[in-house]
Amino acid sequence: MSDLPETFPERLAVVRERVAEAAAKSGRPPQQVRLVAVTKTRSVETVREAMAAGLVDLGENKIQEARVKIPEVGAGRWHWIGHLQSNKVKFAVELFEEIDAVDSLRLAEELNRRAEEAAKHLSVLLQVNVAGESQKFGLAPAEVSDVAEQVNAMSHLELCGFMTMAPLVPQAELARPTFAGLRECRDQVEQKTGLKLPELSMGMSGDYEVAVEEGATSIRLGTALFGPREKKKPIAPEAW
Repeated sequence: MSDLPETFPERLAVVRERVAEAAAKSGRPPQQVRLVAVTKTRSVETVREAMAAGLVDLGENKIQEARVKIPEVGAGRWHWIGHLQSNKVKFAVELFEEIDAVDSLRLAEELNRRAEEAAKHLSVLLQVNVAGESQKFGLAPAEVSDVAEQVNAMSHLELCGFMTMAPLVPQAELARPTFAGLRECRDQVEQKTGLKLPELSMGMSGDYEVAVEEGATSIRLGTALFGPREKKKPIAPEAW
C-alpha cells in the first residue's frame, strides 16, 4: 500500500470513500460498516488522533500492550481481535467490550465463566476458518451451527455474528470466495437455528473493499488508516 496518503485525515477520507463505493455495490449505506482501527504497536497519541476523528471501535491483539494502552487512552469500544489463550481470558474480560475471535467452544465457556465472575456481559463473534487453513484458528463451517447455539445460551455472552480471516493472496479479488463463504455460512446457521446473527467481521487493509461488497459489517484496518507499522513499540509491555 505504497500509495497511501501521508496524513491520518487523508487516509481516513480515502477509506470512507472506498467503503461507501463498496457498500453501494451491495445495496447498503456505508453507515452499516464499522471501522475497527487496529491499534497494535501504535502510540497513545496516534490512537487519540483516530478517536478525535470519530473512530470509536479500536482493536488490540496483545494483552500486555492492551493493559498499558487502554487505561491511558480511555474511552472507546475495545475489540479483542486475536487468538486468546485461556490464561489471559481474565485480563481480556476486564479490558474489552467485544471479543471478535472466539475460536472454540472451550474458549467461549471460559469467557462466560470469567464474565460472570466480573458481573459483565461481553459481545462475541465466532471465528470461522472458512478457507480451512491449518495454520489459522477457528471453527470449521460444519461445526459452527452447534457451537453457535451453545454460545447463544450462555448467560454472560451475547453472540452477535461471525468473523473470518482470508488467506494472504496477491490480489484482493482472490479473497472473495472466503468472504462470500462466511456470509453463506451465517445465512445457513440463521436458517437452521433461528438465531439472529447480523455481524460479519471480515476484511483488512488489503482486501476490505471486497469484504464490504460481500456483506461485511465490520472491517479491521491498521495500515490503511495509520500507514506502515511503527518500527518501535510506543509503550513497554507490562512485565508478567
